[in-house]
Amino acid sequence: MAPAQVEETPSKTVQELPKNYIYKGGDAGTLGASLPYIDIPTIDFSLLSSPTSGKQELEKLCSALTSWGCVQIINHGIDPAFMDKVDEVGKQFFGLPVEEKKKYARENGGYEGYSNHIIDSKDQAFDWIDRLYLVTKPEDKRQLKLWPENPQSFREILHEYTAKIEKLNEMLLKAIARALTLEENCFLDMYGEDASMLSIFNLYPPCPRPDLAIGLKPHADASVFTYLMQDKEVEGLQFQKDDQWYKVPVIPGAFVINVGDQIEIMSNGIFKSPIHRVVTNTEKGRMSLVMFCFPNPNKEIEPVKGLVTETRPRLYKTMKDYTSILVENYQKGRRPIEAAKI
Repeated sequence: MAPAQVEETPSKTVQELPKNYIYKGGDAGTLGASLPYIDIPTIDFSLLSSPTSGKQELEKLCSALTSWGCVQIINHGIDPAFMDKVDEVGKQFFGLPVEEKKKYARENGGYEGYSNHIIDSKDQAFDWIDRLYLVTKPEDKRQLKLWPENPQSFREILHEYTAKIEKLNEMLLKAIARALTLEENCFLDMYGEDASMLSIFNLYPPCPRPDLAIGLKPHADASVFTYLMQDKEVEGLQFQKDDQWYKVPVIPGAFVINVGDQIEIMSNGIFKSPIHRVVTNTEKGRMSLVMFCFPNPNKEIEPVKGLVTETRPRLYKTMKDYTSILVENYQKGRRPIEAAKI
């Protein structure tokens, strides 16, 4: 793992892009290209348990997670005014002077704290990003020395936000079980108590050459589900399907939720963990907050029994502490999910 590097992402006044930001991945030629919008439904989360329209909404949810691995949800029960507060404390933190932000800098060998690129090899280009990476659950694993005290309300708001996403995640795990006509708690029981949650505030500053630099390289998530609160105005997230990239529109007040590798394993491959990336633009910075939900690392995960049949044999091994295989596999240039396949 490269040593921690905390430095300001070059500002939009830079005319020549520093060489270590020039991205040369296989998808580099599509940066800055005109792309279609993704064709996924917006799910009304409040209808999922409705006796009249719940079945139809569950079918839409199941279809989207099966074909795309992602969905946008509205009416999820988290007050838009509270979401604005979450957004505001993130922007206030990134707006602090550099020296103030560096008080919360990521330490050598670690992941948590403020930094602007985590790279797995010196051959990789830097992402055009500033980020604040914090474990929020279990609470006894929080490194509070890395939780900003400025703005003053930051810690309280992130604590409350974590509890709200935790509740939303439980509801979603139950909903997908009902959508697959399984026992409602089958995914939730495997997810387990004492699960882990990780939040990352991401700031993508305006970039002079969005055709050369990338905000966040293509990747899939090791989570069960990932919850993204997008910037309210600026697009940037893109998903890949059948070697084509698709833009994700901004829907005010919505969450973008995507399948992580661990729910792909639990669903025996019915739900797919999608490849996604973030692109930049020259005009406006973009801030987002992503929350990852992981099972307790001591819990074994495997395809739930109702999804292994003669016509659909078991596709994945029993895994424990799935995230531990991440770095090893990424350094070998392969997706960690490949190591889980039978």
